Amino acid sequence: MRLQTLFVHVMLCTPALLAQPVIAPTALSVGPARGEDWHGYNFVNSFETGYRFHSVEGDLDKYRSDINFGNGIRLLGANFRVNSREGHGKYFDEIVLTAQGLGNDPYQYSSLRLQKNSLFRYDMSWRLNDYLNRSLTIDSGNHRMNTERRLQDHDLTLFPQSAVRLVFGYTRNAQDGPALSTVQQFGPLQDEFVLFSRVRRLRNEYRVGGEIRVFGATLLWLRGWDNFKEDSTYDLDQLAGNNATGAIVLSRFGRVEPYHGNTPYWRFALLKEASGWLGVNMRYAYSEGRRNFVLDELASGMTFGAERNRAILVFGTGRRPVSAGSITVNAFPHERISLTNHIAFHNTRMEGDNTYREFSNSQALLRSLNFSLLAIRTITNSTDLNVRASQWLGLFTGYRFASRRIESIQQSDFGFGVERLAAKQTNNLHAGAAGIRLIPAKGARVNIEGEIGRANRPFFPISNRDYHTASGRVQYQAGQISLSAAARLLYNTNSVSLSAHSARSQTYSFDAAWTPVTWFSVDGGYSKAHLDTTSGLAYFANSNLIEGTSSVYISNIHSAHAGLRLSIGRRADFYAGYVRVEDTGDGRAGLLQPAPATQALQQAGPVFDTFAPAQSFPLTYHSPMVRISFRIHSKLRWNAGYQFYDYGEKFQIPQNYRAHTGYTSLLWSF
Repeated sequence: MRLQTLFVHVMLCTPALLAQPVIAPTALSVGPARGEDWHGYNFVNSFETGYRFHSVEGDLDKYRSDINFGNGIRLLGANFRVNSREGHGKYFDEIVLTAQGLGNDPYQYSSLRLQKNSLFRYDMSWRLNDYLNRSLTIDSGNHRMNTERRLQDHDLTLFPQSAVRLVFGYTRNAQDGPALSTVQQFGPLQDEFVLFSRVRRLRNEYRVGGEIRVFGATLLWLRGWDNFKEDSTYDLDQLAGNNATGAIVLSRFGRVEPYHGNTPYWRFALLKEASGWLGVNMRYAYSEGRRNFVLDELASGMTFGAERNRAILVFGTGRRPVSAGSITVNAFPHERISLTNHIAFHNTRMEGDNTYREFSNSQALLRSLNFSLLAIRTITNSTDLNVRASQWLGLFTGYRFASRRIESIQQSDFGFGVERLAAKQTNNLHAGAAGIRLIPAKGARVNIEGEIGRANRPFFPISNRDYHTASGRVQYQAGQISLSAAARLLYNTNSVSLSAHSARSQTYSFDAAWTPVTWFSVDGGYSKAHLDTTSGLAYFANSNLIEGTSSVYISNIHSAHAGLRLSIGRRADFYAGYVRVEDTGDGRAGLLQPAPATQALQQAGPVFDTFAPAQSFPLTYHSPMVRISFRIHSKLRWNAGYQFYDYGEKFQIPQNYRAHTGYTSLLWSF
């Protein structure tokens, strides 16, 4: 505690206290990386170690979900490099080791490269993410997760510089930690109980492949096996449910639901470099995933003084074969003309069977065998023509076509008859695009593009049906000044038998940078993103079909950023920055009031009232930051930084917080 207090006071009392943008390590170097020579190798080493501090006012869990930096000593950054001076080392020619955030940062990373020219190259990366999500706005915080995810990748390439290469790879992704969820017992209108879960998920992927280059063409192949395991366990967090009346009390609950499977796959690619006026690329991939699952659940308790018990057993298998391929042809009939045609297909089938068994002291034994199929086949084709009419004018046009067929089959057997339901739908999309590229003056560039699309039977109410997009970008650079502005809009309207949907999004941005001298620069920018959607609602409430209502969502996100960089002689470097993000929503000061009681809403009762507040989510976030880096020696720098976070929302359930974060460190290189 004394060590922590000492560091905090040093940081707060230092007159030159300034900070790095967002996250250490420091982006600056000590000086030219000459390194040290020894036995035919050159060694370069640089590492930054220091202390982080933080303090939070308000919602600590929300801070941890967003930022999650804590107190303590860290290896903020490290870089170690060894290279053979002549390129022909005895055992290896290159070693590169990097690291960031080691020592209990929530986001840690390290990588290693080991290479022997013309013989092998080995690449390894390791990452750790400490993740917290309380989900306060969902079910009063009864759904939350505090897990740690560890990821690693290993790739070995034999004969990396030759025309024939072999590759081997391995990937591991593990997640574990505590979590909360809920379960409803003894019927859909009964009580809800909180479950404690120990998350255990593991994914292992093994790869072997190769690459052959001959006659200007490259053939790549890869064989892989992707294995997944879900072995999370669930226990009752408390015997009483969330219902305040306490009519249902559980005395026993247990659930296990392991989910295991393997996905073997093939990948092929044939790449032909453009020779003369033609180039061809072909790709194909196929995978066949299989999963086995079991859910075994037992619950016992009391309902209004009567004993209740319920046992559920669900088990089965699933199969998902997926195939995808594409051919891209690039033609160059003239030095100023290029024509590209791309055709692709994607086919996914999901099929399987499961058995459901349930027994309770108020119901008989139920058995059902379900067989379902969901097949999605998509074929797309696009043709693009680019013409460079002159040094200052370029033209672009294109046509896109997509055909998607969705087929589903569901079959159920409840012992008294077999029910089979089949459905099929095809959706075709036609779209045209065009654009122009201009260079009206030296240092200026202008791009303008647009696209119009029409689909006949979109699958979802929010899918694109009648849409059009337009975008433009202007860039200008003259000497020390750089300016850019961009705009983009997307309008889409869609309607189906029970609903209608309309969405409009508009984005505008502007950025500027000025570097009058090498030791001073400023930059800044502003953007606005507008989105409004109107979706028709059709649902059942109180046994009545409610139509004629709609859900409206409006968002207006304003973002601004600014930064200043200053070098003082050859000793000190200073940075100050500011970021602000604000969603003004629809401009209202508080929550929407319930809509007037129409006949449809009177039938819905209190159901529709829940839609009214959830149509705009105004919030504000801003973060100033400062950093200073002082060069003590040709091989040593001292760094210090501070950043403030202020998050405030006007939701029904606030999650606001204010956080002070900072660090101090030494960067040493040799």
